[in-house]
Amino acid sequence: MESPLLELHRSLGAKLGDFAGWQMPLEYPAPIGGGTLAEHEAVRETVAIFDVSHLGKISISGTGAKAWVNEIFTNNLEKITSGQAQYSLLCAPNGGVIDDVIIYCKGDDEILIVPNAANSAEVFHILNEQRSLSDAHLKLANLHEDFAVIAVQGPLSSRALAHVGIDVSLEYMSFTEISFEGSTFTLCRTGYSGEHGYELIPPREIAVSLWNTLTRAILALDGKIAGLGARDTLRTEMGYPLHGHELSLDISPLDANLSWAVGWQKKSFSGHEALREQQAKGIERILRGLLLTEKGIPRAGMLVRNSVGAVVGEVTSGTFSPTLKQGIALAFIEAGIEVGEQLLVDVRGRALGAVVVKPPFVPSHVRD
Repeated sequence: MESPLLELHRSLGAKLGDFAGWQMPLEYPAPIGGGTLAEHEAVRETVAIFDVSHLGKISISGTGAKAWVNEIFTNNLEKITSGQAQYSLLCAPNGGVIDDVIIYCKGDDEILIVPNAANSAEVFHILNEQRSLSDAHLKLANLHEDFAVIAVQGPLSSRALAHVGIDVSLEYMSFTEISFEGSTFTLCRTGYSGEHGYELIPPREIAVSLWNTLTRAILALDGKIAGLGARDTLRTEMGYPLHGHELSLDISPLDANLSWAVGWQKKSFSGHEALREQQAKGIERILRGLLLTEKGIPRAGMLVRNSVGAVVGEVTSGTFSPTLKQGIALAFIEAGIEVGEQLLVDVRGRALGAVVVKPPFVPSHVRD
């Protein structure tokens, strides 16, 4: 599968990498990008544009679509109304996470779900299987290749949209329908960067034209075209989970510190029995942030030890923070270890000091 923007990225000299079978840009050359550090800084200071078209798009329509989806995913869709979006999880019977998604409520009878690229086919299969068993009247459509997803992130993101005639005022996790070149599509106040930003979901036919229009406005504001390298450093600074690292079939929402995304008051949802049992029993590990106090870069798989050298956890994601100029990590550590405690990260045989923190590492501005 290919992003509608793939040939454009190649023409811009982007460095490409594989993401679940999609060739996606990692970073761009100067002056339009300048590499991960420069692209990361643009999101923090001005504005940047990302292609995230590899994200899935699943449409569910028909009488009672919202109520049906609410019986499957963890979060409580009754908390939101038409025009709002919600973060949620699809869990396996054992409570492990099949995927984390954004659910767009277009009405009681129409839902759009945006899963991760690697899990999109599996999420669609599970939903389609469930539909055939209980609610055959619902219509499911896998729109993975029919739409692009373009993210505009940073403190000047609203100004960039206004420059191209998209002048909207939206609350965080709210969306609206906008028009461009005769097409109507979704614009949402969402993102994966921790900064004020938006995500647009245009039909693939107008994706290149919309991208070029937005890019001209963004570069005029001293912004950048950014790749997924910067998206990863930004999400790590925010402590946002990435499936395959902080979420998996062996990791529950409670382990991942995502109990807030579980509608405990709901009668049932996929995996609810296992999660309620784990909640009653208590967790053995929890996702925490680690801020290195010595020079070094932690990476996934590195062991975390206490002061006497006993293993108490493992890094799931680690990077050099372009904002803090320090090594940071997300790690599963023993649940009894508190924020503020000092630990050690085994970085290639060196025991580097780290303090346990509660993410985000950098103040978030998503609700500004």
